[in-house]
Amino acid sequence: MNFRPRNRREEEPGVNLTPLIDVVFLLLIFFMVSTTFDRHADIDITLPSADREAEQVDDRAWIDIVVDADGHYFVDGQELVNRRSETLEQVLGEVLEVRGDDPVVIRADASASHQSVVRALDVVGRLGISAVSIATLGDDGSGADD
Repeated sequence: MNFRPRNRREEEPGVNLTPLIDVVFLLLIFFMVSTTFDRHADIDITLPSADREAEQVDDRAWIDIVVDADGHYFVDGQELVNRRSETLEQVLGEVLEVRGDDPVVIRADASASHQSVVRALDVVGRLGISAVSIATLGDDGSGADD
């Protein structure tokens, strides 16, 4: 037995997208209104360049840390036995006991790894040395400390 009327058209079930679009539109408006746009402050800084003349010549002797292309350290011309930061810290501490007021200059080879230079700067910072310079080469090839 068939109880459905024959002349009535069968309608296919459909999904009404209008409420979905309304909800998405309201969420979009909510997020646009509630979002804060963070604008980074523009900071004017003057970076050092290697083409300037040294402004003040210091009479004091420098404690010289050299980093070669292979990452080996030399403190005042003496090569360290390894590349560990503890060794550099110990040798630099011994030099500072004798010459405590002298500033430090770090001279790194252009092809030295960044990690080696940062390790040297980290050791100098741990020892509390605030007078630190990094040697650079000027445009004419002469050494200039900045």
